[in-house]
Amino acid sequence: MVSDEYFMKEAYKQAEKAEKEGEVPIGCVITIQNQLIAKAYNQVERLHDATAHAEMLAITAAEHYLGSKYLDQCTLYVTLEPCLMCASACSWTQLGKLVIGAGDPQRGYSILYPSALHTKTVVVKNVYQEACQHLITNFFKKIRK
Repeated sequence: MVSDEYFMKEAYKQAEKAEKEGEVPIGCVITIQNQLIAKAYNQVERLHDATAHAEMLAITAAEHYLGSKYLDQCTLYVTLEPCLMCASACSWTQLGKLVIGAGDPQRGYSILYPSALHTKTVVVKNVYQEACQHLITNFFKKIRK
């Protein structure tokens, strides 16, 4: 069995790609039965699309891969706690498990609307948290100089 930290590190690699492109460094991967089936990073600036969050892009890719709108057997790994939009998308797909790297005390779904996820979604927080938090914090320090 592959660990949650292993797949979070894969999501982190996606976040690093986002940072290199000047995007907010958030990465996401989706697995089913320990097999990686989708990966994405924020592409809001590149696509000029406010909905092009890592989670949204990965969800779409996973749904296409599976040929289904439901991800109830899947695990989504994301480096930063999902916003309300992404949490709602996770709910609509009936996501099986959500693994979060770092919390988002300003825009995270758990602050704004804690019951946004599907009732059966299992949530695991703070996986590879220090590195995920460091990446996002440093990004915003750089752009605010």
